[in-house]
Amino acid sequence: MKPAPPIHLVAHTDGGARGNPGPAGYGVVIQDGQGNKVAALSQYLGHQTNNFAEYQALIAALEYAVEHGPKALRVISDSELLVRQMKGIYKVKEPTLRDLHGRASQLVRQLEWFDIDHVLRGHNKEADQLANEAMDKGSGRAPFRSPVSPGQRPPQEFNGVVRGGKIELLDGSLPDGTAVQVRIKR
Repeated sequence: MKPAPPIHLVAHTDGGARGNPGPAGYGVVIQDGQGNKVAALSQYLGHQTNNFAEYQALIAALEYAVEHGPKALRVISDSELLVRQMKGIYKVKEPTLRDLHGRASQLVRQLEWFDIDHVLRGHNKEADQLANEAMDKGSGRAPFRSPVSPGQRPPQEFNGVVRGGKIELLDGSLPDGTAVQVRIKR
């Protein structure tokens, strides 16, 4: 594999299903080559398998890279099956996964550079948290909130107004890629 180009994205992906199959979701954290977060993606997938959710996370990361650029992406996943299937080490036998693998491979061909690596679950914590929040939200459970780590600031509140379909902050600013939750005040 060629070394990573100077400008590339890194996507940490995770998918899960409670009960396998069961309520499923994925989480993706996308960073630039310097480690700055540029996007956080997650989605509830309904009643699916863990492997289905892992592929959906990969596809979301690939679609992001194709749509937003740069068209160079390294994926970090804790799914050994997914990584080995994408590298061609394992065959894809299950029909649903074969379709998802085909979609992922099609997206990979639209990139100028692609690499995928396996890590242990503990090295993918933020993507795992996003996947769990998607599963919680979709299944009607209150989302899990991890306690604030030492040195990390507690959640902040800002005032804003919607203009032209976009939220403009009236007090303060946030860096690009910051995940926010909006509550409408009347």
